[in-house]
Amino acid sequence: MRDTLLNYNTHITETTKYGMPCFCYKGKAFCYIWTDKKTKNPYYLMVEGKRLLNLHLEPGDRAKMKILPIQPDKDLPIKIINAVMDEAISLYENGTIKIK
Repeated sequence: MRDTLLNYNTHITETTKYGMPCFCYKGKAFCYIWTDKKTKNPYYLMVEGKRLLNLHLEPGDRAKMKILPIQPDKDLPIKIINAVMDEAISLYENGTIKIK
């Protein structure tokens, strides 16, 4: 999951925030990788999820963020991940989300 993000775009960098792997786009946090406490399944947590329309994203009980759950016993859904990343990065590129 980590390599998929880091290889997706040269402007994506990795850091740690709140004890979680955090991925930034041009210095601004846009995605985290974490695991569900109950199922132990990993997921991508999209910071600006409320602005993303991809049907594979789940809001859960979050007001701002949405998650893209990953099934650990299956191959990564690369096409879906890429579609979510395209949509998320477009928010930063078109100025909807301000970059430092």
